[in-house]
Amino acid sequence: MPNYTNDYLLNKRVKIFQPVNGYRASIDAVLLSSMVASVRNGDRILDVGSGTGAVSLCLAERFKNCGAKITGLELQPGLTELSNLSAAANGFDFLHYLNVDIRQKTSEIPDNCSFRHVVTNPPYADSDMPSPNKSKAAAHNMTDFSLAGWIKFCLKMAAPKGHLYIINRAGAVSSILAALNGKAGGITIVPLFSKKNQNAKRVMICAQKDSKAPAVIMPGLVIHDAEGNYTKQAEAILRDGKNFYEAVQAPK
Repeated sequence: MPNYTNDYLLNKRVKIFQPVNGYRASIDAVLLSSMVASVRNGDRILDVGSGTGAVSLCLAERFKNCGAKITGLELQPGLTELSNLSAAANGFDFLHYLNVDIRQKTSEIPDNCSFRHVVTNPPYADSDMPSPNKSKAAAHNMTDFSLAGWIKFCLKMAAPKGHLYIINRAGAVSSILAALNGKAGGITIVPLFSKKNQNAKRVMICAQKDSKAPAVIMPGLVIHDAEGNYTKQAEAILRDGKNFYEAVQAPK
């Protein structure tokens, strides 16, 4: 297991262990978790490519009294071990992480078509120069796989009418929509702007499996104000643990 630091999410409500040298979660994980607005009793949630567990740890904190069962799938064994330590440290006995390679068929991957919510923050680079740090390279760069293949796996794991939530670079929108075409609908696209009047660098996309509903493009979320501080809407998500739809209604 790698050497790790003791960090926090959601204004110190969630403890997370992360490698000293290696992949560490960014605000993307917390933002993505905010797209899951509601969970029903007994719902199963899957975090594909869970990394240090930030997305599912945030979901576990928000829905810890809902009777949900959450599973994370992670390629790197060291990150899987740290994530399970984080889950235990927070008392989330309904949250577990598995060390699996989704590119391979394995009995360790849970039964498909059984998760009402599938969240994923996949590697966003397919041609960028990989980091010399092997952990960061594995988390950031697709290797022997494609974004389309990643999304296909996520859809396979989703229950009928289940929901998929994904965050990626803005330039991947066309690839994501192509992968969802004919398989999911009710698509919501949320651009993420670092500052006002800048182009979006990231995008969050939600879709419902087997739905035929039309797509919606949201106004988006501005993360920082002119001084570089978090906007009220971003703080509502990153600090207060509000879901995205609650946060966008917060005063600007």
